Amino acid sequence: MTVTTMEGALPARPSPWASRISVAAVYLFVVVLFLQIVRDDTLAAILGLLLIHGYSVIVLLYWRNLERSAAGDKAIVTLTLVYMLLAVLFWDRFSALPWSTFFGLFVVQAVALLAVRFWKNLRKAPPTAWFGMVVVLFYVMIAATAPIVAPFTETEIVGAEYEPWGGQFLLGTDNLGRDWLTRLIYGARNTIGIAFVTTCLAFLIGGLGGFLSAALGGWVDQILGRAVDVLMAIPSLIFALLLLSIFTNYSVFGLKIHPMVLLVVIIAVLDSTRVFRLARAVGMNIVVMDYVEVARLRGEGLWWVITREVMPNAMPPLVAEFGLRFCFVFLFLSALSFLGLGIQPPTADWGSMVRDNATLITFGDITPLLPAGAIALLTVGVNFVVDWFLHQTSGLRDDH
Repeated sequence: MTVTTMEGALPARPSPWASRISVAAVYLFVVVLFLQIVRDDTLAAILGLLLIHGYSVIVLLYWRNLERSAAGDKAIVTLTLVYMLLAVLFWDRFSALPWSTFFGLFVVQAVALLAVRFWKNLRKAPPTAWFGMVVVLFYVMIAATAPIVAPFTETEIVGAEYEPWGGQFLLGTDNLGRDWLTRLIYGARNTIGIAFVTTCLAFLIGGLGGFLSAALGGWVDQILGRAVDVLMAIPSLIFALLLLSIFTNYSVFGLKIHPMVLLVVIIAVLDSTRVFRLARAVGMNIVVMDYVEVARLRGEGLWWVITREVMPNAMPPLVAEFGLRFCFVFLFLSALSFLGLGIQPPTADWGSMVRDNATLITFGDITPLLPAGAIALLTVGVNFVVDWFLHQTSGLRDDH
């Protein structure tokens, strides 16, 4: 007997072979990549083979439990095969960098899985949200595949100083004769990657601190709250400049701290104060709910209450705050680099690129404005996505 719904026949069921074909193609493709470097780097090849095996198992398990559709299966298979087609066309560059190739492939499949998972809401997204998502995806793909798509290496001097646009160098060269387009691409990987790691660390510190303060209350809440108030009373930029100047040559147990690690930790600690305030405010409203009281009466511990009761119900505002906080960290990091205390040369960074080539502006050359424009475009794109996400989670709906 055929079962139908009020709207008509049931939609076409997805093919059980779609995910298998996609994962098998990825598996064989990445295996070939890593087998090529067995002789030159045996350890990296073995790690790569183990990683792709575990990755394939996880994807298949996730895909089996996902609410799928025929359109979703087509989406992930199509995106995967398109990426692999590009890899075949530019095989020399892709095969020379198997880790970057695999990372780019992972990003493509992750985006496809998320699109399938949330497609019902994505179909109703406004044009601004779609614009933001396309911008963010473009930046992530550029950052993930920077060694593959960049014409030269990050620090390679390829010409004279301040070469004009066009010819061999599409966007000219910088003050040391390095290709500007290459530096711009690597700047996306370094700036976005460090900002993302810093934001995650800030949310780990501030989120756990805020939930702990809300759940325990009393003297714990007072101590944590006053410590955060003291940190927030000091201007963040001035405080960061002071700490970076003091701890530049600092060492722990005789081991010198890497400047990049120091930069990430300082910005994360300073930015975690804002996350703490939000997590505490949201958590205070949740810990008084009946289901939290029931969990406590049931004998559940503090960690259970925070991770199973408070955190899941606080996720919508925290996810939206993550997008906004990422933008602030991104801009803050660029400002520190512009002042010379952020990401240090010769590592490419958009903030330092503006500073190093600012003299070109006096001659009417807009090249130094390109990193500034890249920063602004990503900030606008993330804010568009955050605005749409807040609209979705607030329960508001458009009637027109």
